[in-house]
Amino acid sequence: MPRSLPSRSQQVAHAACSVSELLEVLWGRGQESAPSGPLSPSQFRALTVIQEQQKVNLRTLGDALGSRPSAVSRLCDRLEAAGLVERFPSTTSRREVDLRLSRRGSVVLEEFRTARAREVEAVLQSMPPAHLATLAEGLEVFRAAAAAHIGLPSEVESDDGPTASIA
Repeated sequence: MPRSLPSRSQQVAHAACSVSELLEVLWGRGQESAPSGPLSPSQFRALTVIQEQQKVNLRTLGDALGSRPSAVSRLCDRLEAAGLVERFPSTTSRREVDLRLSRRGSVVLEEFRTARAREVEAVLQSMPPAHLATLAEGLEVFRAAAAAHIGLPSEVESDDGPTASIA
């Protein structure tokens, strides 16, 4: 039986995965230069979700991360011990705990993002301006779609302020 050609979305998905792998290499290089030291990928994802939600309970964080409750609880224990998140009693349920970024968590996340961005910017400076504009537009739409897919707000921040949600 002849093999069918991959769809356009499959081709783009493979290209995005390839780029993602290169970004991991670049980000690893940038992470080494972050003043506050490295974050694990799971710590970075958790801090990002907590920042996006502003406060989140363990169940919602687990859903966003696609992780089991026990793994999320241990991750949050480590983040709290490092001073990156704070736990507060939930205002809606006595059995739940809400998580928020601590001041230190916000600073560490910003330092980490800045170090990563420096590495990516070095690559982007070698691209023609027209390709940069196309890439920026595509990434904004992808970010909104990905955020909606995992249940986060899909509003996108640009240099001109928030852009409309595509969800």
